[in-house]
Amino acid sequence: MATPLSASAFLAALHNEGVQVVEVGNWETHNRNQKGPWGPVHGVMIHHTVTKGTANTVDLCRRGHSTLPGPLCTGVIAKDGKVHLVGYGRTNHAGLGDPDVLAAVIAEKKPPADNQATVDGNRHFYGFECENLGDGEDPWPAAQLEAIEKVAAAICRAHGWNERSVIGHLEWQPGKVDPRGFTMDSMRDRIGDRLGGKTPTPAPLPTPRRPVVDLSQLIAAARTNPQASGQPVTYAGVRTVEAALVDQGLLSKRYSDGHYGTTTVAAYAAWQRHLGYRGSDADGIPGKTSLTQLGDRYGFKVTA
Repeated sequence: MATPLSASAFLAALHNEGVQVVEVGNWETHNRNQKGPWGPVHGVMIHHTVTKGTANTVDLCRRGHSTLPGPLCTGVIAKDGKVHLVGYGRTNHAGLGDPDVLAAVIAEKKPPADNQATVDGNRHFYGFECENLGDGEDPWPAAQLEAIEKVAAAICRAHGWNERSVIGHLEWQPGKVDPRGFTMDSMRDRIGDRLGGKTPTPAPLPTPRRPVVDLSQLIAAARTNPQASGQPVTYAGVRTVEAALVDQGLLSKRYSDGHYGTTTVAAYAAWQRHLGYRGSDADGIPGKTSLTQLGDRYGFKVTA
């Protein structure tokens, strides 16, 4: 049982384990937390995608589809061993599962046969989708299996869990078969070997560098007619500021897209009013004092 790692601590854990990471869009704030709590977390769940092609698979897992909104997992483990991070927090990957399996994961024991679907797994597991057709014939390259091992070990190491905190979807929810093509017992053996055959003591993670936002570039982005969502952004620091405005409750996550449009202007103006500014001083164009106060609260530095 544990509080979920922060996004920065999670990323550091993956890097420390030697995982090849690809960060996709606003993965740190892309989640389904508005639909229910995330945490306490108890383990890692492995899936296969029943898809072909990394780009298509990553896009599907990030966006979801008409009957199941994204993100559909924390990360996509591609056949080449790269791990594409698409979401962080509650994601639509596990669904309802067996309470006896959850109890076994918490106790770090071998999971029993699953025969119930009554417990919310999206709340309690990090989820990873692995690019594979799931037909029992599509191969699992060595690089991909090693990446699964490293990802699971990284999270276990960070939380002080052993390999029995890692399960497959087929062990959680009746009727599921994923991952198909290797056994979870064999994967847990690999993870256990990587962890040294014992429950690790959580290692202190390096203090992540604070993002830096350049005030002049941010102002230029705010005063320029932004390009449409989906087009390249003019300044990457906009995403950092928008994420802070989302956390402050002033901006909807769907508008946190790296474009300093009218909605972001209105959200920043609300932040300025929150600080006591009025009139033209609360026009949604960042100033050094208001931006520094936002950065101090949400973990980024401001340069002039």
